[in-house]
Amino acid sequence: MVDYFILADGSPKTVIVTGGAGGIGAQTIRTFSEKGCNVVIADLPFAQEAAHALIPSLPHPERALYHPTNIVDWAQMQSLYRETINKFGQVDIVIANAGMMESQGFYDFEEDENGELKEPTGAYRVIDVNLKGTMNNSDGARGSIILIASTSGYFGGTGVVSYIASKHGVVGLSRSSQHVANQLEIRLNVIAPFFTPTHMTGSYSEKWKKRGLPANTVEDVANAIVQTATDPERKGHSVMVAGKGVREIETARTALTKQWLGEEIADMMVAGGKFFDDMGGYPLPKARS
Repeated sequence: MVDYFILADGSPKTVIVTGGAGGIGAQTIRTFSEKGCNVVIADLPFAQEAAHALIPSLPHPERALYHPTNIVDWAQMQSLYRETINKFGQVDIVIANAGMMESQGFYDFEEDENGELKEPTGAYRVIDVNLKGTMNNSDGARGSIILIASTSGYFGGTGVVSYIASKHGVVGLSRSSQHVANQLEIRLNVIAPFFTPTHMTGSYSEKWKKRGLPANTVEDVANAIVQTATDPERKGHSVMVAGKGVREIETARTALTKQWLGEEIADMMVAGGKFFDDMGGYPLPKARS
């Protein structure tokens, strides 16, 4: 029987989880550790205490490492991979889990002392962390990469502008990276969780529960992450976790393209894709000086 958590030489696989000190990330660390993997908690310095409390509670604390990491900082990401390889030999699985939500509405405009609109720097930071930071996570593993999006990456009508836009970007990152991922023999997949009680949803979790609405647990999401990361049949998929339901939605969306767009436009889109494939990829424009 194949053990998807063990390398061919019998050594355990090594997993990096960004945002791994709390919430879904911490549970994902626990689940991989239960499977005997080496685990690396990559999280911001403020999470150091939580990370150091998590490690002794793991089934294999000797196979765990905390690395203070800002995923938006390229040098820190280089350091993360370098230290992981130095300690465990290689990186096999990356879970790009770290993310954030804005604490102020994008359209809650503020003015400076001159009556001019202030730049929405908080909104820009959400885009940086959730999209740029995820892109920074997509260049290290040579086995399996999981990008954490959200149901907001497919739907999202709540008006949480930066979060929803960034999670749509994560889905686009996965779609646009599949050709290169296949060339590099990387399985690149997305997990899209529905409502999950964490720090991010803390302001309304109790009201959600009192309404009787279905919710994930962090265990539900972590199990889906681990299963998708290690299943050799998962490639280019997007797995939605909604309550106790787990559904693959990316290939389902593709299969419904003709029904969605109509046969004529769907065939046109396919022909356009083949055009670029025949050219060896999209020909990029020259940079303007």
